[in-house]
Amino acid sequence: MSDKVAIVTGASSGIGEATARKLNAMGYRVYAVARRLDRITPLADVGIRPVRADITDDAALVNLVEQVLAESGRIDVLVNNAGYGSFGAVEDVPLDEARRQFDVNVFGLARLAQLVLPQMRRQGSGRIVNISSVGGKIYEPLGAWYHATKFAVEGLSDSMRMELAPLGIDVVVIQPGAIATEWPAIAGQHLLATSGHGPYADQAARSAAIFAVEDGGPASPPSVVADAVARAVRARRPRTRYPVGRGAKAILAARRLLPDRGFDRFVRIMLRTLVRVANRYDARQPQLARDGG
Repeated sequence: MSDKVAIVTGASSGIGEATARKLNAMGYRVYAVARRLDRITPLADVGIRPVRADITDDAALVNLVEQVLAESGRIDVLVNNAGYGSFGAVEDVPLDEARRQFDVNVFGLARLAQLVLPQMRRQGSGRIVNISSVGGKIYEPLGAWYHATKFAVEGLSDSMRMELAPLGIDVVVIQPGAIATEWPAIAGQHLLATSGHGPYADQAARSAAIFAVEDGGPASPPSVVADAVARAVRARRPRTRYPVGRGAKAILAARRLLPDRGFDRFVRIMLRTLVRVANRYDARQPQLARDGG
């Protein structure tokens, strides 16, 4: 496997870091990409090549691919993991922020795919792994722009899979559920900053409380996503989608089985349940602090 080359974006922490380490352990020459070089420099200790690049900076992406080809001569795997969650009511979210959400989660992903595809075509092989979310198949209040980007990733990936299959290039989607990363905290901060005051404040407070519980509550480790990526790149004929992590398969099954109105009710019930859990979690904090927990 020593001649295989992989690029992993959003590799500064969480899913991206775990994936970079996993592919490196499998023998890939891995280029770990992130905006903050200080967050990925430690990966060099295990032989991973850190590269600073903003996924929305076209020149940086061009330079990244040129560097990989100059140093390694090929690209076998692209893991498009960079992304973030911008939450808030549609009425409140500035369109500039909505565009940035698409720039990071969709257009950056698509641009990097455009840049690696000529080399993959020349090789007659390659695998593009797009990290989507269960949020690419479901929806929730105050998450419209985030879910819109993940729905777009799903559709983009399906079309790419069909047009690239005759060229020997596979496109795979990974659909994480609840994963223990920085994502919930960042999403909650965006939500409160955007809709924490005004007509959607009550909804925002409830959803932010849920994010807070998710940030410190039970969730699957990022390694489950990295393991799914490993399965996808090793398989002779990979599955089109890999739902992984806490709750992923169950919630996707509910979406398949329920009509829209039924799923609306399912989401409302689920959110009410999570709010109760969040309230119990908050109530326990003083006692945990006294107990040293």
